[in-house]
Amino acid sequence: MMLTFSLALNLVVLFPVCAGLLLRSPRMTSVFGEWTPARGILLSIYMAIGAASAVLLARPDPRMASVLLGLQVVYKVTTPFTVGTVKNPVVISNLLIAAAHLLTLYFGVLPAAAAP
Repeated sequence: MMLTFSLALNLVVLFPVCAGLLLRSPRMTSVFGEWTPARGILLSIYMAIGAASAVLLARPDPRMASVLLGLQVVYKVTTPFTVGTVKNPVVISNLLIAAAHLLTLYFGVLPAAAAP
């Protein structure tokens, strides 16, 4: 149940963000800055996370999910340091999503992954 929540959360958040980045929405520009190769790379990473989340929703695998969610927690928790602020909307959402994924990992995924 918790794994389903975290994977669905990824899709609910990433679909509009990826669409906005692809369409070069002014709203995305105000949050992510002007279009640069770095934004294109970020979009690729977001699409990969979305695709992996969709696959894991269809075919749950606690071990694979622990890798995906674990990597997300690390990069999301480090964004205040790499961005230099906690006031950016992306940083705020990253920290909230990281908290949700940590709970999923601790209470849901890791115990299931450790089971034989």
